[in-house]
Amino acid sequence: MIGSDRTTSRPTTGGQTVGETQAPGDGRRPVFAAERRQRIIELLRVNGAVSLRELAQAVRSSEVTVRRDLRALEAEGLINRHHGGATLPGELSREPTYAQKAQVAAGEKAAIADLAASLVEDGDAIVVGPGTTTQEFARRLTRHTELAVVTNSLLVAQALSGSPRIEVVLTGGTLRGSIHALVGSAAEHSLAGLRVRRAFVSGNGLTAERGLSTPNMQVAGVDRALAGAAEEVVVLADHTKIGVDTMVQTIAVEQFDHLVTDDGAPRDVLDELSGRGVRLHVAHA
Repeated sequence: MIGSDRTTSRPTTGGQTVGETQAPGDGRRPVFAAERRQRIIELLRVNGAVSLRELAQAVRSSEVTVRRDLRALEAEGLINRHHGGATLPGELSREPTYAQKAQVAAGEKAAIADLAASLVEDGDAIVVGPGTTTQEFARRLTRHTELAVVTNSLLVAQALSGSPRIEVVLTGGTLRGSIHALVGSAAEHSLAGLRVRRAFVSGNGLTAERGLSTPNMQVAGVDRALAGAAEEVVVLADHTKIGVDTMVQTIAVEQFDHLVTDDGAPRDVLDELSGRGVRLHVAHA
């Protein structure tokens, strides 16, 4: 439950009053609105898309206050608001670095990976896409036996390389260094005609309207090929990606069967996805 803000005013050296906002029960110093909004913009520059909850934690204010800040910043044309978060203008085509993505919601990604691994059974044949969450997921597959894993991610393959009970097949393709993955027509062709039980994929954004999306067209093409190779598609997405839209649609909502996310995901988006037939698996971070 989100409490109401506690707001005070005090004169500045110029005699003007400036509002200060502090999350209820928070003993830390109040943060000026201008300072708080500048910090929000800095966070968006570093991370691309940030959830409302994470912004509130980072600027030490309530979600009610940050939501008001986002409205004000959007009115000035400085940000774009989305379900449960925000991006900077032009962020639909921006791809954060892998290192940046790895730092976001690390605990939630670990919990999602644990839950997603429970959807894998010994003897399964699966395909796994690239991403920080799918990399965590791959690390948990080593407990299984007689798995066949096809992937275009070098980091997924590396995570499984020490397990003699798992057969790992890398697609061909052109290396996209920013995500340590193979993309392009060769990667797509190597997946053609393949049929496995489940595909485990991630992305940069997920909405109930457009499904999964990414800023890059080559990445999107391989993600579609991964999904097309599977009887069921499992999307792994932490709360910072839910309600966020990026430039290229990869997998429409009608094409995936499961969503594994965390309990910080916006409830309204999850309800929409559930109403469209997606089975929800919510991890508690």
